[in-house]
Amino acid sequence: MLSLNLPAFETKITTREGKNVIFDVIRKRYVALTPEEWVRQHFVNFLVTYKGFPQALMANEVNLNLNGTKKRCDTVLYRRDLSARMIIEYKAPHIEITQQVFDQITRYNMVLKVDYLIVSNGLQHYCCLIDYTNQSYTFLKDIPDYLSLL
Repeated sequence: MLSLNLPAFETKITTREGKNVIFDVIRKRYVALTPEEWVRQHFVNFLVTYKGFPQALMANEVNLNLNGTKKRCDTVLYRRDLSARMIIEYKAPHIEITQQVFDQITRYNMVLKVDYLIVSNGLQHYCCLIDYTNQSYTFLKDIPDYLSLL
């Protein structure tokens, strides 16, 4: 798989029914190894290992009901009271991060109303803090450490 702009780590990859699968530490099972999944697993490892995010407060492939349609957030970080705090959307490395990607995660946020949105294709990462009072957002220079989240 492609080299990413994220720290390398020891992945668990195997073959099942002729297809490559990778172990998802959040879902605790093997899932299809797609380019987007490669990004997800590296990004989750980065958040847990380098940013101190508690694995127990993260979920992958979170189902949402958005205006009567079923959607799935790639990763959601929860607070200890299990309210959503952050949504993370992944794209394959060859997918450019565009306004459409931000529109997608913003639609998910209409349901979850989180404080932070992150978008990554494994090469570029964007994090913004939502200010509901002023109906605005601020792009952060870096992904915050878990302990520094508001």
